[in-house]
Amino acid sequence: MKKYFWGALLMLLGTVTTVAQPLVYDKENTGAKYALKRFKAPAELPVIRDLPDALAGVKNFKGWERRRNEIASLIQHYGIGIKPVMKPGQVKAQMQGDTMLVVDVTVGGKALRLQSEIRYPKVGQPPYALMIGTSMISLPRQLLADRPIATMVFHEKQVNDYGQWGPHHDRGEHPFDLLYPELTANGAYSEWAWGLSRLIDGLQLLGPEVTKIDMAHIGVTGCSYAGKMALYCGAFDERVALTIAQEPGGGGAAAWRKSHESKEKVEDIDKTDYHWFLESQRDNFSGDSVYRLPYDQHELCAMVCPRALLLLGNPDYVWLSDAAMLPSARAAREVWQRFGIADRMGWSIVSGHGHCQLPEKQWAEVQAFIDRFLLGRDADTSDVRICDL
Repeated sequence: MKKYFWGALLMLLGTVTTVAQPLVYDKENTGAKYALKRFKAPAELPVIRDLPDALAGVKNFKGWERRRNEIASLIQHYGIGIKPVMKPGQVKAQMQGDTMLVVDVTVGGKALRLQSEIRYPKVGQPPYALMIGTSMISLPRQLLADRPIATMVFHEKQVNDYGQWGPHHDRGEHPFDLLYPELTANGAYSEWAWGLSRLIDGLQLLGPEVTKIDMAHIGVTGCSYAGKMALYCGAFDERVALTIAQEPGGGGAAAWRKSHESKEKVEDIDKTDYHWFLESQRDNFSGDSVYRLPYDQHELCAMVCPRALLLLGNPDYVWLSDAAMLPSARAAREVWQRFGIADRMGWSIVSGHGHCQLPEKQWAEVQAFIDRFLLGRDADTSDVRICDL
């Protein structure tokens, strides 16, 4: 398995073998062969009151590769729907002019086009690190300015145009659905994750000589519903080196079980937008049936491991269920901790600011993750566990 580059040697932890862990991969899913093929009917699933063990059956890092794909299979089957695997020749890419990336995807004679402008920095030399915003980049401009980081926006409506406001198509009518009519039950998050991966395909096909992008230093970020999107995109594509999920709320990093137990009005598995998820998730796991869900959102977060993840919260907006994100984040971090790389995962849950308006008091930890994992600079991310709760 080819790796772009490696981190420092790890300490021996329990039964885990001491090896260097990759910071990023050159494949969308290095362990695709481990995907599950059989699933229990929801009524046959056991009741699990606590957060499921993300490391169940894992004895070494290779075991995590298998476990990661088991979790990915469960999330797709019970939660968001299938993220299709591409075949050779189905994706083609070109640059129109100096900055417009154009990716054409053809499946079964039907075509879908994705376009996104790459904005290059005014400092540094190519190839540049790249930050992709899901729908937009809501992080303050100052965190990326004056750094050799290019930016682009994943325009998710080119794949699935559902939005909470304004006109949109229904299931079965989205551009993705025309390519995959057998997957019209999918939730938007599987389709959006698929779409962002196709942009990365395009960058990879063209190469840094054409795109000026360093494929080993790609980040993804978004806020609110797009924070969820960024988390799913980063979790389901191992070519993403850094994921920053800003205020992702329920269905993002907040554990469904913990949100269900909250006495506040929060986004739980009963009260979320089911354009985003399989409608069968609500049918099968509403109410106390949530304890039969064979995974929880801490395992979605853990899928990013061994790559870097930063979760940003805002407890002033109770709906976001940050009280359920905190135990989820702690449980997810145990996976990085197991392999001696806990400095690649952290969270900052800070009050006193508007929704998706990152306050200056949170900038330091965000900047550290950007500098270290996109630019390879010596920045301290060893203990980013900040919480106002």
